[in-house]
Amino acid sequence: MTAQHGAKVGATWFILFTLAWLALWTVQLTPLQLLIPLQLNTPDDASGWISGVVSSGLVLAIGGVAGVIAAPVAGGLSDRTRGRTGRRRPWALGGTWLATLSLVGIAFAQGPWGVGAAWVGVSVGVAVASAAFTALIADQLTTQRGAASAAVSSSQALGIVVGVGVIVLLELGVVVGYLVLAAFIGVVGTLAALLLPDPPAQGEVAAARKVRTLGERLAALRDRDFAWLLAGRLTVNIGNALGTGLLLFFLLYGLHRDASTAEDELLMLILVYTLFVVAASIVSGWISDRTGKRVPFVVWSAIVQGAASLILVFAPSLTSAMIAAALLGVGYGAYMSVGLALGTDLLPYPEDHARDLGFVNVSASLGQLIGPLLGAGLVALVGGFWLLFLVGGVLSIVGGLMTYAIRSRERAPSAV
Repeated sequence: MTAQHGAKVGATWFILFTLAWLALWTVQLTPLQLLIPLQLNTPDDASGWISGVVSSGLVLAIGGVAGVIAAPVAGGLSDRTRGRTGRRRPWALGGTWLATLSLVGIAFAQGPWGVGAAWVGVSVGVAVASAAFTALIADQLTTQRGAASAAVSSSQALGIVVGVGVIVLLELGVVVGYLVLAAFIGVVGTLAALLLPDPPAQGEVAAARKVRTLGERLAALRDRDFAWLLAGRLTVNIGNALGTGLLLFFLLYGLHRDASTAEDELLMLILVYTLFVVAASIVSGWISDRTGKRVPFVVWSAIVQGAASLILVFAPSLTSAMIAAALLGVGYGAYMSVGLALGTDLLPYPEDHARDLGFVNVSASLGQLIGPLLGAGLVALVGGFWLLFLVGGVLSIVGGLMTYAIRSRERAPSAV
């Protein structure tokens, strides 16, 4: 199976690419949504549960910082990698194996410090592998970027269902849950890295390997359109994380469910969210590929996401949470699908695709990982969840509107 830049790839490429992202999202988001909160939960008294929320937020934020550093660094190094194994493959394999080993470590970690140290390893491994896999979109695709981006964003929602669903329905517990995640990313990530094509670069390699100053390495951040894209993407993802990242605690202490009921209801909310994320991702990615219009999808999908969070401010109940989950799925699915395609269209330097797409990935993953920290502070500030959802809704809308600052708003539509 081979692929060249600009050529259309087939079903096998998309299956392997989607499976790789399904594994990456599963091992990143399942601990965030379920396992780490369960590990660090402190339900002894009113102040105790807030302590657990804060500890979880801190652990996830530390992992987010590590991922922010790792993704563009690994992407830049892969841009400069030459050898028989390819440019992206060594980094995809290395990130996969680091995440696998770190998941085994976190399974047996004790307390916030132990969990936090192991989570840094997971976050770095996922960031390194994500940078390599995302670069394949820019390396090998031109007219199918929206479809590939839809595979990434729909896999994000499916990953939560796969991870949380298996652990909750099979009652695996924390330790076994982590070990299952480790096996999943180890097998699927390795196979995808080995089987996906990784053609050598042409003229870009020589330029990429030139010695550069720090300013030259960060040149993409000075590109006006690219910088606005990153800022909006970070803001929207923080908004999404505020709306979804502390759902288990919301069910436990906002709606006063017992632990077993909260886990079941969390899975139900995730299923609704996933259904709408997948549908919105595929439809919006397909339409944006054929019309060449990205920005309208990005803006309005973020506004829909923001409106969903605001529902929980004024009507905090399981029914309203179900409605909000559906709207969050529509908004976030379309935003992430078309937003990644827009980011790929706006890459300013052909020789640095992986490095700059590392920034695009970081803007999303950082928002997802620091959102719970901000959320924990908001919950602790008011002793409840209304401020969490209010700020999440406002940030989602503001982040979407930032996209209007991008001047290069359209590209030529693809042939049907």
